[in-house]
Amino acid sequence: MPDRLSAADLIDLVLDAGSWSSWDEPPAYGEISEAYAADLAKAREKAGTDESVLTGEGLLRGRRVAVLVGEFGFLAGSIGRATADRLVAAIRRATHEGLPLLAAPISGGTRMQEGTPAFVQMVRIAEAVMAHRGAGLPYLVYLRNPTTGGVMASWGSLGHVTVAEPGALVGFLGPRVYQALYGEEFPEDVQTSENLYARGIIDAVVAPEDIPDILDRALRVMRPPADLSAPEPADEAVPDVDTWDAVTRSRDTGRPGVRRLLKYAASDVVPLNGTGQGESDPGLLIALVRFGDVPCVFLGQDRRGQTAAHPLGPGALREARRGMRLASELGLPLLTVIDTAGAALSMDAENGGLAGEIARCLGDLVTLDAPTLSLMLGEGNGGGALALLPADRVVAAQHAWLSPLPPEGASAIVHRDTAHAPEMARAQKVRALDLHAIGVVDRVVAEKPDAAEEPEEFCRRVGAVLAHELAGLLARGPGSPAERAARYAG
Repeated sequence: MPDRLSAADLIDLVLDAGSWSSWDEPPAYGEISEAYAADLAKAREKAGTDESVLTGEGLLRGRRVAVLVGEFGFLAGSIGRATADRLVAAIRRATHEGLPLLAAPISGGTRMQEGTPAFVQMVRIAEAVMAHRGAGLPYLVYLRNPTTGGVMASWGSLGHVTVAEPGALVGFLGPRVYQALYGEEFPEDVQTSENLYARGIIDAVVAPEDIPDILDRALRVMRPPADLSAPEPADEAVPDVDTWDAVTRSRDTGRPGVRRLLKYAASDVVPLNGTGQGESDPGLLIALVRFGDVPCVFLGQDRRGQTAAHPLGPGALREARRGMRLASELGLPLLTVIDTAGAALSMDAENGGLAGEIARCLGDLVTLDAPTLSLMLGEGNGGGALALLPADRVVAAQHAWLSPLPPEGASAIVHRDTAHAPEMARAQKVRALDLHAIGVVDRVVAEKPDAAEEPEEFCRRVGAVLAHELAGLLARGPGSPAERAARYAG
């Protein structure tokens, strides 16, 4: 680990020069023991601060933000009653003034000199953070080395976006406590930033010097200017292509997927990771992004992360539901991208509640109190595809399709062979053009003649359509559940 940055060092690194303004009042402790008073005096001298947390405001690349920063030099960053009072007052002020809130905890947890009265402050701090989030205001967290105990279990784990310092000790249990209780050392590779990232608990591992950039990109998406617009692209004619030809083209390994769509057509991409609750599925990509100037929460089925050995699982849908909650809380449009050969058909998927997750995705999407846009980009096979379809508007690539089973599976059921797959695909009206004709799809984006042959141009063309659609949705607001469901009644 590099040398630990003090609270003042981190403030100087992240905020615009000279912009910091403290909100802190002198802490009040009431009647305390002489020994505790002596500990506090030594801590003030050692850390150069009056408590283990500094709060205030500053400018981040010209944007006004509120800040909570831990100071480990003050009694190992521990949280007492006075610290909690300071945190709660600052969070509530940020909420009242409509400011994004940046938190950089570093702490061993509850202050043992105060015991249970300090321990229960986790409740007050969590309530204040959730009220801030409930007001639609961003809460972004940077976990530093170490962040454990009651801090990790309250304001350290409630961020819309949570990243951590490389190599940081991050977790609930203090290793020293574990060793004292059980007589053995806690495994070294569990409570690390890198392990939490691998398990879908945090969004990224980020060096301190890179924090200003990721915060700036996230806030450009989460706090967009008002009255955004995007020009309407020309509505080009889409030639009639045979259904089986479209299905075959959609399976081309050279066809651009969500990663190339983001590379060529999006900006300010902030990848997120996992559910935040211990699951991460490579078959789903979740991010904060902008198409043109228009922001959205992006949920894309990633063909590169879906393999025969690891198809789209229920964890991917739980991750998608995290994105839905983000869009709802932040008032951002939600963009879902369908491109899957199908959800996992396995014992693990059944034990993981796949059917229930499909149902919950459908229910969440159709009732979501945020504008929604769905893009059918390629294959759309089965319930895993349908789970991301309900939306206020639906756009489809020319060779995209949607089917309850792959055509080969439908053929096996009806004809007891796979030779009739092309015939079944035509009969089941799976094509984007067929779905447009019956009102399931609102707009079809032409491929000239195939996205695999013009990946960059195709992605930019799709991006322009998405920007226009998202801008329109932001202006109109979310549709009602009845309106979203009505398109499937015909």
